[in-house]
Parts: sequence; structure tokens; C-alpha cells
Amino acid sequence: MGEKVTILVVDDDPDICELLEDYLGEQGYRVIATSTADAFRTALPEHNPDVVLVDVGLPGEDGLSLARHVREHFDVGIIMVSGAGETVDRIIGLEVGADDYLAKPFDPRELHARVKSVLRRYKNQSGNTRGEVGPDSGESRQVRFGVGLLDLGSCRLLDVDGREIPITAMEFELLRVFAERPNRTLSRDQLLNLTQNRDWDPYDRSIDIRIARLRRKVEPEPERPVYLKTVRGMGYMFVPQP
Repeated sequence: MGEKVTILVVDDDPDICELLEDYLGEQGYRVIATSTADAFRTALPEHNPDVVLVDVGLPGEDGLSLARHVREHFDVGIIMVSGAGETVDRIIGLEVGADDYLAKPFDPRELHARVKSVLRRYKNQSGNTRGEVGPDSGESRQVRFGVGLLDLGSCRLLDVDGREIPITAMEFELLRVFAERPNRTLSRDQLLNLTQNRDWDPYDRSIDIRIARLRRKVEPEPERPVYLKTVRGMGYMFVPQP
């Protein structure tokens, strides 16, 4: 079957860690459980995980800070887990670059579905689950997004010098959807459906936050966007520029 997918967990609740080790282990994953931020940081480079599950409410350094560290240094899927279930936690989690968010108590089957979804997006981006960039296969189609160039063949966003601009799996999916539908207004609900993120509430800020993050990466002046435009009361539109 090949190398097992590795999931790194950080949660200070030993019962949660045991549940995840048992359930996800039975599904064929290699699960590494840690209970502190320090142990998690040590385990990251040691185990090279494919997905991390990060509890928001850790003692000491919180999960949001850890997620920001992961996004800045590792190309892996990030799922935030919170006991609060508050919208503000989810919004902040998205702002630091998390791919998904799950509130406790959760059904292990739902968590497994989220893990598979994040893994699938990262595999589609890189051709494997570890985020390593491989050679392009077949004809590569490129779409200009402001200061960025979206390469749909290799599933990467490049700057003008050909260097890769880090983006999450969901951010790539949003750009792909826009690239395939230029000059067309897309509502938040349509974007969630087209990116297969139907579990998000179209009335919360999840899409808005990701659009704002993308604008900071591709717009020459993010505060005055000309590529990813807001259509008031309706949604967003990708407007290609000459």
C-alpha cells in the first residue's frame, strides 16, 4: 500500500489523544499524539506529518500560534480542533492558514472525513501527500492573477521570478474556481460548493477571510483589488487584466 499517512496530534486531553490514536490507527494512519506545544514543535520535523490536528485551547502556547508556525514552515494540512465551538475561534484559525476547523465534541467519522478531504486537496496539489513539488504532468495551463501566476498543471502559485508563493489547499481551490470562471460573479455559497467545502456556513466569514489572504498574495494593492473584486451583495468576481 506504500508509506502510511502520518497525522500529528496535539491535545492536552489524554482521552482525545487515545481516541484519535485508536480510531485513526484502525483506519490505517500512523498517528503521533503529543500533549504540549513544545512536544508538538519537536515532533514536526522528526515525523514529517501529512496532516496536523491542533487543539486551539492548549495551556501555555495556544493552538493558533502553533498553527501559524506550521503554516510558515511546513507544507501540510492543518485542522484546528476547539472545545469552544465559537465562530471567533474558527475565524482566527482560518486567518492563520488552517485548512479546516472542527468543534468538540466531534464524531470520529466526521474527523476522518475532514482528514481525507484535506489530504485529497494536498495530494491534488503536489501529486503526493507531503506537499513536495514534483514535475508537471501533461500540458500546464497558467493563469495570471496580478503579481501571481497560477499554474494549474503543477497546482502552484508563482511570483514574477518563478518562485513559489505559499498557499493552502483551499486557497488553491478558490483560485482554480475563479480561473475557470473569469468575469463571472460567484456567491459565497457557489464558492463553497465549487471548492467542495459545503460544510462551511456561507454566511460566516470563512470565504471572506480566504479572499483577503489571497488578495495580499496576488493583488498589487490589496486594499484596492482589481483582480479579485467584491460584487456588493452578491459575492466575488475574478477580472483578468491585460
